[in-house]
Amino acid sequence: MLFMIYLFTGIGLLSAQTQRVTGTVISEDDGQPVVGASVLVKGTTLGTITDIDGNFTLSNVPSSAKTLTR
Repeated sequence: MLFMIYLFTGIGLLSAQTQRVTGTVISEDDGQPVVGASVLVKGTTLGTITDIDGNFTLSNVPSSAKTLTR
């Protein structure tokens, strides 16, 4: 029983090391969504571009990551 507790705790800790980040990029000038903007996780090679509505999703982002850049 104790082994199972340790096993599930370990799996939970491993999965907690990455996260999914979503958001919307909007223009500072007119408040409209920005299509095709690049979004990068600072200090990594993870990145994506926004869709037609300015939305983006980044998966497997390290929990230690704190900053997104363009």
